Amino acid sequence: MNLKVSVLGAGSFGTTMAHVISRNAPTLLWCRRADMAEEINREHRNSTYLPDAPLAESLRATGDLEEAVLAADVLVLGVPSVGMRSTLEEVSKHIRPWVPVVSLAKGLEPGSHLRMTEVIREILPDHRAGALTGPNLAREIMAGFAAASVVAFEDVELARQLQSVLHSGVFRVYTNTDVVGCELGGALKNVIAIATGMGDGLGVGDNTRSAVITRGLAELTRLGVAMGGESATFAGLAGVGDLVATCTSQKSRNRFVGEQLGRGKTIDEITADMNQVAEGVKTSAVVMELAERHGIEMPIAQEVHGVLYEGRTAEDAYAGLTRRVPGAEGDVN
Repeated sequence: MNLKVSVLGAGSFGTTMAHVISRNAPTLLWCRRADMAEEINREHRNSTYLPDAPLAESLRATGDLEEAVLAADVLVLGVPSVGMRSTLEEVSKHIRPWVPVVSLAKGLEPGSHLRMTEVIREILPDHRAGALTGPNLAREIMAGFAAASVVAFEDVELARQLQSVLHSGVFRVYTNTDVVGCELGGALKNVIAIATGMGDGLGVGDNTRSAVITRGLAELTRLGVAMGGESATFAGLAGVGDLVATCTSQKSRNRFVGEQLGRGKTIDEITADMNQVAEGVKTSAVVMELAERHGIEMPIAQEVHGVLYEGRTAEDAYAGLTRRVPGAEGDVN
């Protein structure tokens, strides 16, 4: 394949996708740290984020953002949502015309409430923007386990072209034109994963976990549809698929945050010990603002927000949920 791909961001998933893509196309991975780029080039390993996973020898890394952006026929953004805008502002100085941009971030921008493709379009208005999302735990992909993902672009032909770049072996990539729904599913499920993790930390049991996941899916679907997503998307890989993986896996950062909250730690203590971003922490505040704007009740998300930002405990949150009077299953309670 003649396309050259650059991946910006050498965290666990950015590195994983660079490794996967390098099987199909020449791939350059941008690292903020020059020593990390040197390690990847020399030892074919990212010891900070994927210490046990050998990387493809064909994958190259650089600490020079300009070099990575100028080389790209396709640009993949593996930076967290909180750093997306500042990274794009630097990218805008070097990107060639009409290069498509794919976001891997599963979050919403605080303040603006924008999805990542909206941020991309704001900074790079002449570039088509899409997202890759789904139940994709980096360590399992690197270990060679089968996984499925969705590449979402409004332009179906572009989605199909990028599908051939991103699909590799047992890493299966499907296309979807519902960019709104795919991005919202990826962002909103992180909040529900924190709620599930809190239950795990409290030891509430499998029945309760299942109820939280299912009712959480109902919440994120209501908000996602109100914001323009298609209901079918939330029943697919970008919705329930990603939700189940993030809520149940021991490898999930957001579930881990919730579990530690359930065990009595504060959010400051938890994040201080983490070397990667749990997107659901900041997304929680944005979700409650969006729910109010669209008139959507989200009791689980509201309880998560209370624990993260209002001084409530995980015990308070679960007690609050069980006190709600249940109605018909299609209702909000």
